[in-house]
Amino acid sequence: MKIVFSETSSAHKSEIINIIKDFEVKGENIYGGSRNTIKTYDVGDIVINVKSFKIPNLINQIAYRFFRKSKAQRSFEYAEKLQSLNIGTPQPIAYFENSSFLFFKDSFYVSEHLQADITYRELTKDFNYPNHEEILRAFTRFTFKLHENKVLFLDHSPGNTLIKLNNGDYKFYLVDLNRMNFKNLSLDERIKNFARLTSSKKIVAIMSKEYARLINKPQEEIYQKMWQYTSEFQEKFYRKKRLKKSLKFWKS
Repeated sequence: MKIVFSETSSAHKSEIINIIKDFEVKGENIYGGSRNTIKTYDVGDIVINVKSFKIPNLINQIAYRFFRKSKAQRSFEYAEKLQSLNIGTPQPIAYFENSSFLFFKDSFYVSEHLQADITYRELTKDFNYPNHEEILRAFTRFTFKLHENKVLFLDHSPGNTLIKLNNGDYKFYLVDLNRMNFKNLSLDERIKNFARLTSSKKIVAIMSKEYARLINKPQEEIYQKMWQYTSEFQEKFYRKKRLKKSLKFWKS
C-alpha cells in the first residue's frame, strides 16, 4: 500500500492507517454510491472523512497503475494546491493506494470533516432562504476567485460547495476535488463553469449580473451565455435520464 501524509498532519498517523485497514467494517457511513463511499471517524480531537474510491474497470486499473494519478492522489494534491491559493477546502490529511504488480486497485482520500451550515444545493431548492441573493452573489465572487487563480473546477455542481454562513461573512469550501484543470480561462470557459449549478433563470440572472460586474462585461452578454450553457447542460442531462429510463423499460 502506498501511503502519503500531508506535512502538516503529523498526529494520529498509526490510528488513521488502522482506519484504512478496517474501512469495510468500521466508521459511520455518510455516503454510499456505486463508485465511492464516504465515512467519518473520530480521531483524537478531530473528525475525519475517508473517501473510498472503488476498484476501477480493467483499462483504468492499468492506466492508474502506470500512466495516470489516482483519484485519491489528485484529490489530495488539488486540496493542497487550493489551500496554497487561499481557496477553501477541507484540510487534506493523507491518501492511500492499493496496487498489485500490474493493476491498480482501490484508493482512499483522508481529510478533516468540515461541518457546513448548507451547501449550494439548498439555495436551488429554497428561494426564501435567509439572505438568498446575498449568498448567491458571494458564491459568484468565490467562483470568480477560482477563475482568476486559473482554477477550473470541473465538478462545479450543487453538492460540491459547502457553505459556512459565519454571520454574513460567507465562507465556501470545495469538495469532490479529483477533476480540476489549472490554466488561463477564456470567457466562455468561465461562464460554462456555471452550467451544472441550477436550472433556475432567477438564480442564473443573479449570478450573471454579479459575474458581469466582476469581469467588467455587459450584463446581458453574460446572462445570455450563462443561460445558454445552463440550458444545454439541462437538455443533455434529461436526455440521458430519458434514455436510461427507456433502457430499463426494455430490459424489464
